[in-house]
Amino acid sequence: MAAQNNAPLPDGLELGGYRIVKKIASGGFSIVYLAYDADGNAVAVKEYLPSALALRQEGELVPSIAKPNLPVFRLGLKCFFDEGRALARIVHPNVVRVLNFFRANETVYMVMAYESGHTLQQHIARKVANNARLTELFIRQVFIGVCSGLREVHANKLLHLDLKPANIYLRHDGTAMLLDFGAARQTIHTDTPTLAPMYTPGFAAPELYSRGNVLGPWTDIYSLGAAIHACMTGAPPQPADQRRQGDRMVEQFAKLESNKRYSRELLDMMKACLALDPLARPQSVFAVQKELQAGLAAARKAAEGPQLPADAEGGSGWRGLVDRLTVLGRRQT
Repeated sequence: MAAQNNAPLPDGLELGGYRIVKKIASGGFSIVYLAYDADGNAVAVKEYLPSALALRQEGELVPSIAKPNLPVFRLGLKCFFDEGRALARIVHPNVVRVLNFFRANETVYMVMAYESGHTLQQHIARKVANNARLTELFIRQVFIGVCSGLREVHANKLLHLDLKPANIYLRHDGTAMLLDFGAARQTIHTDTPTLAPMYTPGFAAPELYSRGNVLGPWTDIYSLGAAIHACMTGAPPQPADQRRQGDRMVEQFAKLESNKRYSRELLDMMKACLALDPLARPQSVFAVQKELQAGLAAARKAAEGPQLPADAEGGSGWRGLVDRLTVLGRRQT
């Protein structure tokens, strides 16, 4: 979708009981602001403002919408409002917390809890810039949390439908949180007065590429596999529609297996999630989470490296610890 080209709301504006501090993100669908509530708590306020349908100039508050675009704008507005109402029912540490939603300036605003951190996409980009990759332990720990949040979403009869590293937020303590749901968010097609499901090439399941296909938990599970693949390689998989024409992922999987950076169990699970046939994928997020947890202890042990026995290399206690560290230092020089 096109980038947001509308002017953001001015800093310091009071709106719906919140004071806008600054714009922190934007896209073709919405603008997100950092704001403070009446008690001084930081919140994130997301404004429904599809750039393909609405135009707002600098200094204006209310966007102008051409008459032909009004039906689609209002339909998207209803979807956005419904999404906020549905997400407000979910209280889970791995799902963004929707605190409020309100109407103003002839559009809708969703208020979410604000937490310091960064997206998984930003984390991957930093690793790639340093010619490094994420460890298996990190991947398993993060996606156990992602699965936990996604299970709660599915239990509330919702789908995410836009799961990708950019929509997985990592708090400073390393825990993951799901952001920016696509179940109600739609891609605007200006050539027809309809809304089509949002999808991101590479992370979207093949059933999202055409209308009329049945969507379900298996659709989000494909995206789970794609996000794990991005953690391993630094890039998304080949888009699903292209894979149907000529699947290059077999070569990618073989390359990952040959470098032996990740366990066969994790690679097999990732490949199963990325099956083009929905029936060949794990049929529940719980099954994926169970596999991630099963290999957690081994991944943690591998990350810690070989350990010296407590009663070796100098005995026990503080004196023994100093002696063992001295021995380790000699071994590394």
